[in-house]
Amino acid sequence: MSAIEKISLDQTELLRFITAGSVDDGKSTLIGRLLHDSKSIFEDQLSSITKTTQKRGMQGVDLSLLTDGLQAEREQGITIDVAYRYFATPKRKFIIADTPGHEQYTRNMVTGASTANLAIILIDARKGVLTQSKRHSYLASLVGIPHIVVAVNKMDLMDYSQTVFDNICKDFSAFADGLNLHNIEYIPMSALHGDMVVERGDQLNWYEGVTLIDLLENIVIEHDVNHDDFRYPVQWVCRPQTKELHDFRGYMGRIESGSIRVGDDVTLLPSGLTSRIKEIVMYEGPIEEAFAPQSVTLTIEDHLDISRGDFLVKTGETPDVTKAFNAMLCWLSEQPLDPSRKYLIKHTTRVVKAIISQINFRVDVNTMAHETVDTLKMNDIAHVTIKVQQPLVCDDYTRNRATGCFIIIDESSNNTVAAGMISFSEEVQI
Repeated sequence: MSAIEKISLDQTELLRFITAGSVDDGKSTLIGRLLHDSKSIFEDQLSSITKTTQKRGMQGVDLSLLTDGLQAEREQGITIDVAYRYFATPKRKFIIADTPGHEQYTRNMVTGASTANLAIILIDARKGVLTQSKRHSYLASLVGIPHIVVAVNKMDLMDYSQTVFDNICKDFSAFADGLNLHNIEYIPMSALHGDMVVERGDQLNWYEGVTLIDLLENIVIEHDVNHDDFRYPVQWVCRPQTKELHDFRGYMGRIESGSIRVGDDVTLLPSGLTSRIKEIVMYEGPIEEAFAPQSVTLTIEDHLDISRGDFLVKTGETPDVTKAFNAMLCWLSEQPLDPSRKYLIKHTTRVVKAIISQINFRVDVNTMAHETVDTLKMNDIAHVTIKVQQPLVCDDYTRNRATGCFIIIDESSNNTVAAGMISFSEEVQI
């Protein structure tokens, strides 16, 4: 087995996925069913939610309470924050983000989706493809989630009808054709009764596909990381003040994409100076080759002026180095955007001052229509032009999620006010 195959196998051990859909589609119940049927909850947790269920005058166990941890959520019976849960099966480890269904919590859904490998879009079999189903699918497309599972839930309320399932799949497919969605899988299920979640059940014999847990355990995600373009933003310059390592100068960071070997020619950006990799060091000692997403210390053969925020890339694989770019922006703050003021942009390990010079259009996430606006409010998503004070080393988000994303920070409060995805599809006027 080669080193890169080993790294790929290590990556497939952890799958990050989100659940999204309209209110009361059963997202929290689905996650509760996954946790319960995979035996990933403790007895005291089960006892607690059983008591809460009884207090509500309900029979059995309300599995949605396993994720709705906030008191306000339990009182209203809805999810208003991103609830993260962890569980594992013999084949894979999982991090689940249960994202809100309400339109006013769009920012929470974007936050939960930003690092996901897969999105489960729940659709109520009684209601079919709704506006919110389309909105969440658009957001999944926007943040570049590679894998989509359309889970048609509450099939028990439609007598497990194959016709109902087929019609919903046809409607969603027609909508998805206009989005940048790939690898869409469709599964009928009843999260309440457990059909096609972990166990197949007895009511969906006409469905020949796999259960949800089988799909989650076996879907291939090793190609979700860009293995082609070596990108290494420097986090720290390591200068140990010890007698043995007095002359050591290493550059610490995480490989965001690609791979690097000892002896490879590299270019320092934004300066454009070149050198060669002398040594790759991990905690266990020197290695000959490293891959994303390993954290390593690199040394080079030449003495160059390198500091936090600089980039090392392979010579000949230079990304864009720019002071102006277009981006899709999700405004997260309760304070509206002030186009006249400067903000801070944090991109990988670099922080620079910036202005949002133009709002090209805002997207109506319900209709996908483009609207002309002068400012952005919380949960707004817009296409903007940004100019920065110092050059950023970046890729188009569709090519490299790690180096194509950024956050915007309010310098006065230090709050994160927006998250963005860089797009080089259109030329920026300087």
